[in-house]
Amino acid sequence: MFYEDLSEYAYGYRDVDGVRGTGPSDGAVSFRPAHRRLNIGWLSARKWYGPGARKRYPRGPLPEGFVERLEAVPRVNFYRGFHDCGLCLWARSGAPSGNGEIRVPGGPGITYVAPDLITHYVAAHGYRPPQVFVDAVLAADRGA
Repeated sequence: MFYEDLSEYAYGYRDVDGVRGTGPSDGAVSFRPAHRRLNIGWLSARKWYGPGARKRYPRGPLPEGFVERLEAVPRVNFYRGFHDCGLCLWARSGAPSGNGEIRVPGGPGITYVAPDLITHYVAAHGYRPPQVFVDAVLAADRGA
């Protein structure tokens, strides 16, 4: 799945908040957020390496501690099935997979939405998210 960074999030209509259990609703609540949700880090190997590739994904240095802060963001919105890292598959190496997302609060009324593989994209492939997302991750309250 590929979405341009900072484009409007469109993968899931609703968000799910809660815990997984064994009951019919698993203690989860589904809701439609009132704030804007913007995509971050939805990378696709086809976009950069496959037929018709136009550009590479953004790369560059990140502040000290960014990866650790990103790893600490809770995963939400788990889906059935998994998404493998297409960049690893393209390189023919073992590909990690994910099936959830992360949410990072941005400025007033904005939440950044990224696949749970974003930490892998940053650490293993040198992906550099937009500065507004980097700032939001570094400013996020770890206990929230």
